[in-house]
This record gives sequence, structure tokens and C-alpha cells, in this order.
Amino acid sequence: METTSKPIQFDVSSIRRQFPLLAETMNGKPLVFLDSAASSQKPQVVLEKIDYYYRHLHANVHRGVYRLSQEATDAYEHGRKVARRFLNAAKEEEIIFVRGTTEAINLVADTYGRKYLNPGDEVIVSGLEHHSNIVPWQLACSHYAAKLRVIPVLDNGTLDLDAFRKLLNDRTKMVAVAHVSNTLGTINPIKEIITLAHDKDIPVMVDGAQAAPHATIDVQALDVDFYAFSGHKVYGPTGIGILYGKQKWLSELPPYQGGGEMIAQVTFDHTTFAELPHKFEAGTPNIAGAVGLGAALEFVMETGRETIASHEAGLLSYATEQLLAIPGLRIYGTAPDKASVISFLLNNVHPYDTGTILDQLGIAVRTGHHCTQPLMDRFGIPGTVRASFGVYNTTEDIDQLVAGVRKAASMLQ
Repeated sequence: METTSKPIQFDVSSIRRQFPLLAETMNGKPLVFLDSAASSQKPQVVLEKIDYYYRHLHANVHRGVYRLSQEATDAYEHGRKVARRFLNAAKEEEIIFVRGTTEAINLVADTYGRKYLNPGDEVIVSGLEHHSNIVPWQLACSHYAAKLRVIPVLDNGTLDLDAFRKLLNDRTKMVAVAHVSNTLGTINPIKEIITLAHDKDIPVMVDGAQAAPHATIDVQALDVDFYAFSGHKVYGPTGIGILYGKQKWLSELPPYQGGGEMIAQVTFDHTTFAELPHKFEAGTPNIAGAVGLGAALEFVMETGRETIASHEAGLLSYATEQLLAIPGLRIYGTAPDKASVISFLLNNVHPYDTGTILDQLGIAVRTGHHCTQPLMDRFGIPGTVRASFGVYNTTEDIDQLVAGVRKAASMLQ
């Protein structure tokens, strides 16, 4: 089939050589990795930085006067500096290291709830949310007798902003929404959502887990109150992530956990807490994770976020065109503004069956509800097959996917 929508070319072969795992085989076939939305692969520079830290720099941070501890602290804090640049935050004090987006949302839901939620108050989420941006707010609402309200999802996978405007009221205490849907790829109009909420003095938390690998994020331009993302989705290690919060909010919120590092002075009668950002970083942190995350964010910025976005937009367009040419295949999520994620089903074939056949061909895709069960219920389906693309994917990967789906169709339908 002829197409004019192949991606803008850049040296993707050079990029791929930087990711050792992509040279592996799976079930005797060359690996075609199309599950970056779940967790991206790691470039050599990240692996080397983590290895160097453990071989040459490891010591606990912020606590030792000896040189090794100071060097470890410098490496750890370098990761914070890079994250500040990556998000264009105003201050390093606004960058909190967490285990990932899930912990960041739990931190805000717990501390904000303790200080600000009262019976009858409301928190707004959207129908696109990952469970990690639903359950923490449910727990907070349940504890303080508040109500969780939901922005409806339209048939094309976009949010109903007219309904959102009607949900905003004097009882609304927080709006928590994803920047990008992990299931449908929808890029939400975050700036407009923030503006509408701020017009009523309502703070906004954004789950940026799926946006960080694909988009340039400027938290000051967005004027967002809280923004979170996970390292492992943006070519960094697991178990590390970032919570950005405006200093005025982070200063007002109570600590999330107690222990070492987050204190100024402790007596049996009273404890005072450390200044930001350490107030929210109790205990020995994931030092190697912070080092690796810094390297990953530098990799993304050096590769060029506009370059990555253009490459992935081309892959998305090409894959969408090729997959829609398969009889009986339907795509869920047809928003005009999408990240490089495609969710689809083959007629009445269960997504697990399609995924199993693709796995036998060495093609790694995600199948199931993608931790968005309410969204699956919205469309009346048990789940989808999800292919998600990263900086290292090629049109050849897509061609392999399309051939595999055609084979699955011929076997299962």
C-alpha cells in the first residue's frame, strides 16, 4: 500500500545502537519492542552512569563530611538540577524525588487532603485516568467525606470540556488530570484545563507520566500547581520519579513520611522539619536512580525533544494508516492531538489472543485494560492491544507489527 505519511527521518539507527536490549531476540525472533508506554528501554549512557555510581561514588548523601559522601551528594543533586531544567521549574526546591508518578500522586492526595479536604468538598478527575490518578483521590475523598467527580470522555477519546466547566464550583478543591492518556494517546488541553480551574482559584495536579518522554514540558508556562512523571518511562531507571510543586504549595503541605533527612530537629516533645525539598524526602533516597534519571533526561534533551516528537508523530501516522488497512481492525482513541500510542482490537478477538501470537513473532505489545478499567467500561470492551512507540522505533518495527496482526487475524477470525 502506498503511503505519504512515513516519519521524518533522523539517524534512528544510531539511536538504536545506544539501547543494548534492542539487540536481543525473543522467541527466536529479533525483538520488536512496542511497549514503551509501560516502560521504555534504557540507553547505554544511563546504564554506565548507574554502574559508575555504584563502582566509584557510592555513599549516603547529605550526611557525611568525608569526600566520598560529598561526591555522592553532588551526583544525586545533579539529577535534581537536570530535572529542574527538564521541566523549566523556577527553583530546585520545587523538585521532589519520589519513586514514580504513583508515589507523587499519593503524596499530594494524602498531604493536600489532610490540610484542605472537608466533608462535601469535591475533587475532579477525568474518565481517561490511570488507576494511579483515581485511587489515591478516592482514598482521600473517602477519608474526608469528599466527593470524586469525573470529566466525561467523548467517543473520539477527548475530554468533554463543556461538562468540565459545569463540574467546577465552589466546593471543588482539586483538579487532577493526565497530560496524555496512557491507553488512547489523547493529549489533553492541559493549559486550558489549568486556566479554567485557576479562574476559580482551584489548584491542578497533572499526571505527566506519558507526556515526559514525548513532549517539551514547561511548568511555568503551564502555570501548573503539581506535575509528576516517572523515570522508567522516559528512558531512565525504575523506582525513581519527579514531583514538581509550586513552592507556595509545598511549603504549606505537611510532610508525607517521617524519618531521617526530612527533619531539622527532633525531641520527644516536638519535631521541626527540614526546608524544601528535603521535607518530602524521608530516609536514604534512591541515589543511583537519581543519577540514572539525570542521565536519561540529558539524553532526551540532547537528542532534542522536538526531533523526538516529530519522529514519533510520523510513526503514529504511518502505523495508524497501515493498521486501519487490516479488515476488522478498529482503533480506540482518534483524538486529533495524540501521542505515539495506538489501542486497537480485531473484531471480536480477545486482546490476549492477539498479543500471544505477536509475542511468538518477537513483537512486544501490551494487552488488557492498561490500568484504565473505567475507560474500558466507557467503551464497553474488556481491553485492547496497545502498541506504543519510542525514540528508537522504526517503520520496519511497524511493518513487523502489521504483518503480525494480519497473521493473527488470519488465525483467529
